[in-house]
Formats: sequence, structure tokens, C-alpha cells
Amino acid sequence: MARIDAFLEIGKQQGGSDIHFVVGLPPLVRLDGELMPVKYRELSPEETEGFVRELLDESLERQLEERGSVDLAYTAPGVGRFRVNVLKHRRGLSAICRAVPDRIPELADLGLPKVLSQFTRLRSGLVLVTGPTGSGKSTTLAAMIGEINRSHMLTIVTLEDPVEFVHRSAKAQVVQRELGTHVPSFREGLRSALRQDPDVILVGELRDADTVTLALEAAETGHLVLGTLHTRGAAQTIDRIVDAHPSDNQAQVRHSLADNLKAVVSQELIRAADGRGRRAAIEVLVVTPAVQQLIREGKTFQIPGAITMGRRLGMQLMDQSLLALVRAGEIDPDEAFLKAEEKWGFAAYVTRPELLAMAGDGRAAA
Repeated sequence: MARIDAFLEIGKQQGGSDIHFVVGLPPLVRLDGELMPVKYRELSPEETEGFVRELLDESLERQLEERGSVDLAYTAPGVGRFRVNVLKHRRGLSAICRAVPDRIPELADLGLPKVLSQFTRLRSGLVLVTGPTGSGKSTTLAAMIGEINRSHMLTIVTLEDPVEFVHRSAKAQVVQRELGTHVPSFREGLRSALRQDPDVILVGELRDADTVTLALEAAETGHLVLGTLHTRGAAQTIDRIVDAHPSDNQAQVRHSLADNLKAVVSQELIRAADGRGRRAAIEVLVVTPAVQQLIREGKTFQIPGAITMGRRLGMQLMDQSLLALVRAGEIDPDEAFLKAEEKWGFAAYVTRPELLAMAGDGRAAA
């Protein structure tokens, strides 16, 4: 048993989402969004490096030397699976280990809107799951892939960095490929996937314009493509994709997005009202003919209004999701207030008076 496994086990038993190993501090566990130290001495550079090196084989060692950081999946026997980022910095090496749940969750388990199940039944198009780092995007996508795997006889190809949830083929055939191990990049993996007779392609992250273009081409040629972006909100997601391309190509990208984008799911994790765990607040955009026209014309600033008008289709703004969770007593109203775009609607629920000044006249930005 590797020495680092004992700390990973402690972190997982405490319900932590991440375990950090940093020089000069004891191991840290992220509980409900906050870092808490394990009862242990401060880690020396030598001890930290010893822990980190236990995670790396020769290939990963080379990548770390060349790039200064490396991503990997690690299974601690008897403990579980972890997504790990190892990095070099001024004081030496550090590792951040994200705990991967032992089983693939179902959409209902995660408290996600029912409309997400409809997206798993699409036969083509692009569905994006977006949000900041640590907002649960990978978990949502795993639940969607799990539902497709249980329900449809087809081929699913995933491109991940690294592979987190391990899917065992049920009705579907699931082929999981990892960056650095099986493919050099998302772009090359996506290009290769198109020759592997896939029905569904999961792209772990749409990192550059070329990958976005290939994803749109795959969607256009009859594949369902699921992917992620580090963006907040549906309108910002569309703007980010368009702005990533040269100006003389942006009109074409808008038309391709309008034709092939089916939905954007944006999420945030908010501390639960009782302080135990976090809950997902979700913005949902379903791309209707009216939304297609807004995308083509570059009028993304009107998309929030379209979402408000589309509630019968399962659409909702982030603020609507946050407010519903606050009213249900599910999440911390102060944290919801800080995340909200239109803060005045949350003022009646705030428990910290000093936050109320931020509401101003109702036009304060998050």
C-alpha cells in the first residue's frame, strides 16, 4: 500500500471532494467547499515529493519534467479512484487528488432537472455542460453517459483527461480513451473517433477553436456530441465559442452553432443550508428555432429572456434555480446571494446584513 493511500482514505471517509498535498502544510481535505487540515505534521519538500512520486510511472515522470504538471487517474486499492493533478512550483511538488464516486450516479440522484434525460435521447447535435472548475461537470456527464449506456444499443466513445468514471458496457458499447495514454489531444482523439463508427462522442473539454470546429462537424454529420467548457451561463458559452475563432470566420461559426447546438447546461455547486454537502444550481438552455435565430444574428444578450420564456420546455436561468433552492431551504441563502446575477430578488433571504449593501438598486452584478 502506498503511503499516500492512507491520507486519501482519510479524506474520502470524511466526505471530502479533494485532498491536497502541499509543502509546508499538513494534508488538506476540501469539505463542503472549504479546505480543512488533517491532523498531521507540516509536509517537508522531501516528504511531499515522496508521496507524489508514488503516483507516477516513467511516462508520467517524463511528462511532468517536460510540462511542469500532469493529469492522471489513480486507484488506491480498497479506497477508490481519484483524478490527480501533479504540479511543480516554487517550493517543490504538489498533488491535488479529486475523489471519484464509487458508482456512476444517475441523473435523479444528482437532483438535476428532468429535461437532461431528454438530451440523452438525442441522436445528433451538440450538448454542452459548463461551469467553473469543481462545479460537477464531469459527474453530470458521467450520469448522462450512464443513462445512454443503460438504454440504447449503440457505440459511445469518450475522450477524457484523465478517465475518471469507469463505464462498463451495458446495452451500449463504451470505449474510453485517455489523453496522453491513448491519444495526444482532444483534437486528435476527436478526429480519430469519427473513423470508429461512434453514435455518441464525449469530449472532456473543448479547449480550442479546432476542437470546437471538429465537434460541430461531428454533430452535423449525425453524431451526438457531449462536451464541457469552463464558462458561466448559456449566453457566455456561446460568446466564448464564437470569440475563439478569427473574426472573418465568426459568422460561419454562429450559423453552425445555430444549426447543431441542442442545449447548454450550466451549473454551480452551492453550500447546503445545513452546511452539510453542496447542491447543484442549474441553468438550462434548450435551443429552439427562436434561440437559433438569436445565435445566427449574434443577439446572445437576448438569450436570458428566451430562457425565461421557455420554462415549459424545461429552461431556467441560474437565478431562477438559485431562488427555488433558497425558497425550498436547500442551500445557504448568503452564498446564493453572492452567486446571483440579480441580487435584489435574494435580499429577503440574506442572513448577513453586510451583504445587503451589495444588492444596491437591484442592478448589482455578481
